[in-house]
Amino acid sequence: MLELALIATAALLAGFIDALVGGGGLIMTPALFGVFPQAAPATLLGTSKASGVWGTAFATLQFAKRVRIRWATMLPAVAVSFCAAMLGAWTVTRTSPDALRRLLPFVLLAVFFYTLAKKQLGREHAPRHEGASERIAACLIGAAVGFYDGFFGPGTGSFFVFLFVRVLGYDFLNASASAKLLNTATNLAAMLLFASTGHVWWHYAVVLAAANVIGSVLGARMALRHGPGFVRGVFIVVVGLLICKTGYDAFLR
Repeated sequence: MLELALIATAALLAGFIDALVGGGGLIMTPALFGVFPQAAPATLLGTSKASGVWGTAFATLQFAKRVRIRWATMLPAVAVSFCAAMLGAWTVTRTSPDALRRLLPFVLLAVFFYTLAKKQLGREHAPRHEGASERIAACLIGAAVGFYDGFFGPGTGSFFVFLFVRVLGYDFLNASASAKLLNTATNLAAMLLFASTGHVWWHYAVVLAAANVIGSVLGARMALRHGPGFVRGVFIVVVGLLICKTGYDAFLR
């Protein structure tokens, strides 16, 4: 029971952070590996995805009630993200992600300092593209980040948020809403792949999913209440923590 209480608490916190700006894996994945150090990594990752997909889905619903998601743009990107995540998950069975693991902290560092330097970045919602141009840009983002999520994964939600802000011109609140939608697709793709090979502990995943949903609903409501400036601040903090975590994993572990 103690083990379940620990990982359920982690799932709640992960859902909360993930709903705001992504990065819930920063909490959920280490918690599972810490509580079950002897378990197969694929099983822990599959269980994490099986719980996380529900949190991102419910967060999307919360955002959709208050934020005008550009569905004509995002639905094609959802399909592309799903397929790309499947391809990424298949690729990781053939290729080691070690090189990406070492590169990731530097990519996150660039995102961190760019966001700090551009103080108005993501404070105003001013989409830069319309129609087919926006759909193509969103699909390219979905393809790149979706593949990354299937292949490696840490910080997927944060990458979606940053690229929607930087490339599409969304504010952080609208970017977070759209990011949840695409992240739901990539989580679902990964979960289906892991489940098809028996790498999900469903007896844990059901409880973790409930906790994750509660956290995600609370996180989405907080984002909606406080607006883009608040979400931007949380984004900077989460990316900073991701830099520390991924840097430690790549070079010190």
